[in-house]
Amino acid sequence: MIDTVGRSIRIVIIDDHVMVRAGLRMLIEQDPRLLVVGEAGDLAMAVPLTARTQPDVILLDLDMAGQNGLDILPDLQAAATQAHVLVLTGVRDPAAHRDAVRRGALGVLLKDHAANILLKAIHKVQAGEVWLDRVAMAHVLADLRTTPAPQDSDPEQEKVTALSDREREVLDLVVQGLKNREIGDRLFISDHTVRHHVAAIFAKLGVSSRLELILYAYRHHLAKTPGVLT
Repeated sequence: MIDTVGRSIRIVIIDDHVMVRAGLRMLIEQDPRLLVVGEAGDLAMAVPLTARTQPDVILLDLDMAGQNGLDILPDLQAAATQAHVLVLTGVRDPAAHRDAVRRGALGVLLKDHAANILLKAIHKVQAGEVWLDRVAMAHVLADLRTTPAPQDSDPEQEKVTALSDREREVLDLVVQGLKNREIGDRLFISDHTVRHHVAAIFAKLGVSSRLELILYAYRHHLAKTPGVLT
């Protein structure tokens, strides 16, 4: 996606198979809004590459020659604080997908999905949106439902009470899945004002993406966890 200053979405590919990396690059570069800025074939190369290239999106293989790609997620996020991680896997295991989200990935995509799905997932994740299939999301929500209600001594309560009434309204609409423009229309405020409120909420609650905010809201009972359609 070309942003307001004409910059493409910068992507790093981390996968231990040369042919897979080549195939991903070929698919991605069909979209003129996307730019592959680097590839890593092992976990040791991945972090310095990410630090050097500062991508917007990191495509991370879950199984790296017997190693779990998720093990370097914290290091990747520290190396490029603005990057969002989209995990690629051939494993249809909702529990593994849930674990990826719990560790900080913004999306999980099966490798056998069509090329157009990969491109769509990249754009969604770069925009800070979640990319999960229905079964994996059900596992995430089920996990949150088992989280105990916060106690009076919960230190997170201080963060929550720091939110203004308007910020609580914006948070509620974010949890419902509304985009900034839709939130602005609902509350009769500008997109710029919505972005300001969202940034303030992120800072006060210590989160860095809409997914983290939504999970935080569910975990701390600021919103009711929804049912998942089957």
